[in-house]
Amino acid sequence: MEGKAAISNKITSCIFQLLQDAGIKTAFTKKCGETAFIAPQCEMIPIEWVCRRIATGSFLKRNPGVKEGYKFYPPKVEMFFKDDANNDPQWSEEQLIAAKFCFAGLVIGQTEVDIMSHATQAIFEILEKSWLPQNCTLVDMKIEFGVDVTTKEIVLADVIDNDSWRLWPSGDRSQQKDKQSYRDLKEVTPEGLQMVKKNFEWVADRVELLLKSDSQCRVVVLMGSTSDLGHCEKIKKACGNFGIPCELRVTSAHKGPDETLRIKAEYEGDGIPTVFVAVAGRSNGLGPVMSGNTAYPVISCPPITPDWGAQDVWSSLRLPSGLGCSTILSPEGSAQFAAQIFGLYNHLVWAKLRASILNTWISLKQADKKIRECNL
Repeated sequence: MEGKAAISNKITSCIFQLLQDAGIKTAFTKKCGETAFIAPQCEMIPIEWVCRRIATGSFLKRNPGVKEGYKFYPPKVEMFFKDDANNDPQWSEEQLIAAKFCFAGLVIGQTEVDIMSHATQAIFEILEKSWLPQNCTLVDMKIEFGVDVTTKEIVLADVIDNDSWRLWPSGDRSQQKDKQSYRDLKEVTPEGLQMVKKNFEWVADRVELLLKSDSQCRVVVLMGSTSDLGHCEKIKKACGNFGIPCELRVTSAHKGPDETLRIKAEYEGDGIPTVFVAVAGRSNGLGPVMSGNTAYPVISCPPITPDWGAQDVWSSLRLPSGLGCSTILSPEGSAQFAAQIFGLYNHLVWAKLRASILNTWISLKQADKKIRECNL
């Protein structure tokens, strides 16, 4: 189909950029022209990983009795060995481990299989969440992994284009915009191909929208004194990791409550969804006062000291009735909690959170493998 290479390259580049920005390790550097992108060298693992939210297509043929539309919670992950002569047979986890594949010096064992399986689910969930603001349902998806020849890491590789998924606008199969619209042609005609091309162009036009969010968000850190600046800067840095703008302000609810409430009103008045983080040592008045006077979320993140910390913390924990002020001692933890609030409606923030969960899981899995190898 004329123009398909450019369409596929645009979709792949946008999707890989989205995933890379979220924190997923990918074999993608940058788009290079209309029909190519630059990627680090990988040795491909000959397994096609499929993740499904809704039962349709080949799954129904392989599982008689399951009705189309059955939903999987969590998404169902399957694997298929890439073997054209045998129509890419479905493989079990045990078959993949027994194959003892080795790519770029990395033997594919239980740890590597688990990493790819968990990554497949995370990648699907990120893309599923990203398509929702466009009123599109990601039904299923297939991806492949490779081993980076330099880092020896497993990375998402190959491509993710309109041949890689089923995409249903408004959750309606009859409006499908993916490759299935080509498969469903009773006869391949110029008119039919033009319809398929329009579907692909429709996806290519909208995939760019996945890289941005119309939903604003902001964290405002209120510190009782500049002596707490170092603590607050850690919060700001952690917010930056989630792509959340963060502002630092100085105000004391004990010494200047009128100014504290004026600052609060300033941020309430501009319409940007905001989470306030109150940083106050000794007796924390900021958090409770803010919580009692705003409908916005308030997090207390007191800088606990070794001397009086055990006593001071109670001013953040035992609060009057009617207050919903949470307390998180870790600066990074308070930023993460704010991100989880914004992630409810901002897919870019949610994607970073989901990738962070995956990367933490992978690091623990790899650490366990290293320890086990040391014990041998």
